[in-house]
Amino acid sequence: MTTTRLKTIETRVPARLDRLPWARWHWLVVAGLGTVWILDGLEVTIVGVIGPRLTDKAGGLGLSDSQVGLAASIYVTGACLGALVFGYLTDRFGRKKLFLITLAVYLAATVATALSMNPLWFYACRFLTGAGIGGEYAAINSAIDELIPARVRGRVDIFVNGSFWIGTTFAAALSLPILNSSLIPAGLGWRAMFLFGAVLGLGIMFVRRTVPESPRWLFIHGRQDDAERIVGDIERDVEKQSGERLETPREAIMIDQRRAIGFGTVVGTMVRDYPRRSLLGLVLFVGQAFLYNAVYFTYALVLARFFGVPDGRVGLYLIPIGIGNFFGALALGRLFDSVGRRTMISLSYIVSGLLLIGTGMLFRHGALSAVTLTACWCAVFFFASAGASAAYLTVSEIFPMETRAMAIAFFYAVGTALGGIIGPTLFGRLVESGKVSAVTDGYFLGAALMILAGLVEIAIGVEAAGRSLEQIAPPLSSRPAR
Repeated sequence: MTTTRLKTIETRVPARLDRLPWARWHWLVVAGLGTVWILDGLEVTIVGVIGPRLTDKAGGLGLSDSQVGLAASIYVTGACLGALVFGYLTDRFGRKKLFLITLAVYLAATVATALSMNPLWFYACRFLTGAGIGGEYAAINSAIDELIPARVRGRVDIFVNGSFWIGTTFAAALSLPILNSSLIPAGLGWRAMFLFGAVLGLGIMFVRRTVPESPRWLFIHGRQDDAERIVGDIERDVEKQSGERLETPREAIMIDQRRAIGFGTVVGTMVRDYPRRSLLGLVLFVGQAFLYNAVYFTYALVLARFFGVPDGRVGLYLIPIGIGNFFGALALGRLFDSVGRRTMISLSYIVSGLLLIGTGMLFRHGALSAVTLTACWCAVFFFASAGASAAYLTVSEIFPMETRAMAIAFFYAVGTALGGIIGPTLFGRLVESGKVSAVTDGYFLGAALMILAGLVEIAIGVEAAGRSLEQIAPPLSSRPAR
């Protein structure tokens, strides 16, 4: 590590990173950092698909339906608090230290979850697992956006966040043999699913260790020599991999370096300097968090209670939903760079909300089976998945460099607390009531929140497509270049 005296510097590091052609090195970043969303998708879906098994006193923990929803809410609570704590530390101590620490927390907690012998232990482990994943959101989104060229940042971010659904599909597919009590004893199958997450996380850890610290974070924090060295290494790798000779860009920024930034400055920046952007981030996160956490944490319960689907076959219905979500992000992601952020974000939120209203009306009138309800969810989530991914992209882009991780953490925590903690508990009780009308009222609430978010995006959204992060929100430490 090279630490230099804090001073005012001129740097071309952002422009050098943004003008890089796509190369194998960028895929390394995506593999090492972006694959964490597979873990989150795995964790979210595990509780959904094993919900009926957890309520089994013989092979599970003897939880009630509402307690399964409570466990989901506890996981989200841990994720919210973990995001805030680790987000602050990410801005203070760097992206790399924290994205290694948060993954280690996840690994330890998910192994401990597999060893749960009573509800309290299970709840505690779910809290810690959530804390690790929540911390990942801030550290990983910050690092990815600061390393990926501006012209493709939208599609990469949408794809990376959309990989969440690869995890859900894995979990759903694995549940079929693992939860088959004729193949694996009932008390072991659901534990094996958590251990699978730990094995996947361990593999990610090995790849992640090769990803460098964000040069953007380094030059602001008095380590411009390290930043220059890392960017130089990246440029040599990319030139070799792409066969292109890189020209030195003209664009430069002046930076007054600083060691750290206080929490008060972070909050003041978001509330005083960027109030409209803060409102935008909040409504985007609340809408998608309520929809996804409420529906996904409890869908297995809906299938079991209203359609009599055996718990061992729930995965068959979750697999197509996961595939639809992933392909929605994959198909629409490119348009966030070409058509633009405002158009695509508002479109994905509003269309998914309208489709959800239609789904709720059909469900209320008894017009759906387990298969057709799943088909409706595939349509809803095809659009919603791109919108949900864009919420993370938005708050990562629209605030200054020094506050980026904390901004992601704050909006994730507040939005998810309002939508993700209340949602699963509420839906668990709605499903437990056995009333179709009660469940559809919950669907309509989710639809209203998504449509509202889309309308707010139309009104005050920020067009960030193709623009450098420093153009969208100049660093707090910057000054006009000479």
